[in-house]
Amino acid sequence: MLRILGYLVLLALLGYGMWPYYSLFQLDDAVREADPQAIAPFVDLPAIQASYATRLAPGLPVFEPRDAPGADQVIVWLNTNLPRLGDAAIEQAITLEWVRDTLREAAERTTESRPALLIDGVDFAFFESWNRFVVRIGPLGADAHLVLGLDWPQWRVVDLVR
Repeated sequence: MLRILGYLVLLALLGYGMWPYYSLFQLDDAVREADPQAIAPFVDLPAIQASYATRLAPGLPVFEPRDAPGADQVIVWLNTNLPRLGDAAIEQAITLEWVRDTLREAAERTTESRPALLIDGVDFAFFESWNRFVVRIGPLGADAHLVLGLDWPQWRVVDLVR
C-alpha cells in the first residue's frame, strides 16, 4: 500500500513538473493565430501592465531599447507618454496584440524556422518557485524572458521582459 502511495505521489510530482511546459506548447499554438484574442486565456494582461507600470515608474532608470523596431516601439512610446497620460498609456500600449507581436518577434529573432515557433526559440525554461515558471527565449544576453504564473487551473503569462 505504501509503495502505491509513493508511486501516486511521484506521478503527481511529474505531472506538476510537466504542466507549465504543456501550457507553453498551448501558448505557442495561440501565438501563431491571426486573432490576438487567441492568446487571451494564456495571458494575465493586468499583471503584465502592472509590471511595466512599476518598471517605468518615475525615478527608476530607463530601460528603453536602443533600436526600437516593432513591438519595442511601445516601450519608447510608454516612456515618453507615461508622465503625461499615466496608467491610460500603459493600458493603450500593453495589449494582447502587443504581447502576441512581442512573442512572435522574439521567436523570429532566435529561430531559423518559418513560420517561427516560440518553442524553437526557448533556450531555458524552469521553475523559479512553486507558482512561477521562467522561460528565456533566445541565448543569454540577447533574449526575451517570459514569466508564467500559476493562476488556477492553468499557467498564464504574468510578465514579459525584452
